[in-house]
Amino acid sequence: MSDQPYKNIISAIEEKYNAIDQDTDDHLMGLLYSKPITYWDYIQTDALLSLQIQRTTLPDEMVFIAYHQINELIFKMILWEIQQIADKETLTIDFFESKLMRISRYFDMLTTSFNIMREGMEVEQYMKFRYTLMPASGFQSAQYRLIEFASTELINLIDYRFRSSIDRNTPFTHAFEHLYWQAAGKDHKTGKKSTLLVNFEARYKKDFLNFMETYNSKNLWTRFKELPKKDQESEKIINAMRHYDYTVNVTWVMAHYNAAKHYIDSGIGDGEATGGSDWKKYMHPKYQKRIFFPELWSSIELENWGNNL
Repeated sequence: MSDQPYKNIISAIEEKYNAIDQDTDDHLMGLLYSKPITYWDYIQTDALLSLQIQRTTLPDEMVFIAYHQINELIFKMILWEIQQIADKETLTIDFFESKLMRISRYFDMLTTSFNIMREGMEVEQYMKFRYTLMPASGFQSAQYRLIEFASTELINLIDYRFRSSIDRNTPFTHAFEHLYWQAAGKDHKTGKKSTLLVNFEARYKKDFLNFMETYNSKNLWTRFKELPKKDQESEKIINAMRHYDYTVNVTWVMAHYNAAKHYIDSGIGDGEATGGSDWKKYMHPKYQKRIFFPELWSSIELENWGNNL
């Protein structure tokens, strides 16, 4: 058998390490003494499975913790795909659509997975262990906020009441105070921020402001508008954009809403969210009408967004 394939591999390895001013022999020696990889080492299974720490003795709390951790891992995958669109130097319609459909499939999976939450925990158990979660809330998922910032123009995330007074020249710090979800963490009479919101901002506000500025010029909508005009008019890409928009801002939100309603409106407990927010008005799409790509929807569709749910 010819040893040419091995010579080609060695040559390619030398080229790789020469390019970064490294000694190939040293790296080959390291390979000689390194351990073979195992599944559990590669996936870090032991570390991953040690992260589900219950605060109570109620068995179904484990379902709640693991489910939300899975959500956060999926959010990470979504952000990973969005980043590739954002950073692509030469963006093509095929690349854009393939990544967008990956993202949509993740959200489709998240939507259907809410049955795990809705049917996977006893109401009585949830209504007991939820009191140990206060004032924490799923509202405080930073990755979900990043997904929103990376998906659309910032104006589409501003509370409807303030959109007319905010534009691209508005400082990010001012726009931040008028994001739609700010209303869920403030007393509507005094404007005082709840502990839920205070804690959230203390942990993430600086990161959010930096991210908002970065993605102001490379969010999904901005990158879509950079495609050639004929590509922007492609029925296939428009349908992909609309599917993503509706899935995130209606289908997924309503699945979350109905799961929360199943427990909070069960008649057990005080009917309030753990973080103290007005969860029904915050979550239901017909109130804030969160829409990533409003230009791709008709005026009738925009007007009736979430109204028939």
